[in-house]
Amino acid sequence: MAPTTGGPGPYNRQEETFPETMELVYSERLERQGVGQLPDRELAVRARGGDMLCFETLVSRKTPPVVSLARRIVGNTEDARDVAQMVFLRVWKEIHRYDERYSLNTWLYRIATNLSIDFLRSARSRERAHGATLHLVREREESTVDGATRSAEDRELARLFEIVSDKLSEKQKAAFVLREMEDCETKDIAEILGCGESTVRNHLFNARRILRKEIARLYPEFLRGRTLA
Repeated sequence: MAPTTGGPGPYNRQEETFPETMELVYSERLERQGVGQLPDRELAVRARGGDMLCFETLVSRKTPPVVSLARRIVGNTEDARDVAQMVFLRVWKEIHRYDERYSLNTWLYRIATNLSIDFLRSARSRERAHGATLHLVREREESTVDGATRSAEDRELARLFEIVSDKLSEKQKAAFVLREMEDCETKDIAEILGCGESTVRNHLFNARRILRKEIARLYPEFLRGRTLA
């Protein structure tokens, strides 16, 4: 008998599963895109409920600012990345404690700042941290210098801070970083450091006093004709 023609060909399982696989990949991509649009607080709430995709998205979104904050305190990018890893391990362990009534950044910065301070206190970090590359507190009065001069002065202030910042205590440096570099309000710094607002103001006052003293001792010509806050 001659073979029948025009009938269905041999069964190919790959043809059946390929569209399903594509649909699954597309669905996952849409889910990730949707999660990526969620605000920080919603990501944290979902992560608190065990949503790993939301937690991964939160880690990806918040790693750069956490590394930046840690670097400004510990003074070294490599160490800052180590601190950031510890921060998100701590966040994962304590995410159940997050209260969505409060700012996620404040809660996250508190963990990051405390771990940075702990790291700075360690023997290894004391040997390697020569001060964070930060701007000194800006002059408060109006200035008429042009943009190029201002940029040069900023670089000079940053260089000076690298030299003198090791004279600050860990809390003084953390308070200074949060106020002058992260633009945090005094009440937020108090919550991050776990102290009163008056203590924060005291840390800032002493940090500025120490910085002025050290700059005056090492580079008196820099302060000539200047009024630092």
